[in-house]
Amino acid sequence: MGASLSSFKRSGRRSRRAPMAEINVTPFVDVMLVLLIIFMVTAPLLAVGVPIELPESAANPVQQDPEQVTVSVNERGTIYINNDEVELGGFPAALAQIQRGSDGRLPVIVFRGDRSVDYGRTMAVLGELNRAGFTNIKLVAEP
Repeated sequence: MGASLSSFKRSGRRSRRAPMAEINVTPFVDVMLVLLIIFMVTAPLLAVGVPIELPESAANPVQQDPEQVTVSVNERGTIYINNDEVELGGFPAALAQIQRGSDGRLPVIVFRGDRSVDYGRTMAVLGELNRAGFTNIKLVAEP
């Protein structure tokens, strides 16, 4: 019948436990993981303004230029310059308004064409870009 009670000392009094001096980081880690998942899901949606179904490619990703202009053609063949809709007839005038960079060169054009767009429409847009003097054109595709 000799039961040992750890909370009682030999004198019969309760021993005091030392206060816990550790910080519980589990709730913090849980919150951070939830935020990470939320940002991973929403980040691709914020990067692109015009919804386009891009063709697939096995090419390596390219660094983005801060002074780049995005030209997009959606599935209906509508042209956008940096999320602003432009008609094909007004496309040369819109290209003429694009400012040169700080080094005096024209900015890099990032071309995003929907995979269902007619090849002739794509070539018409690329031809107008070339006629306007834009020679540094990057084509965007899904990896």
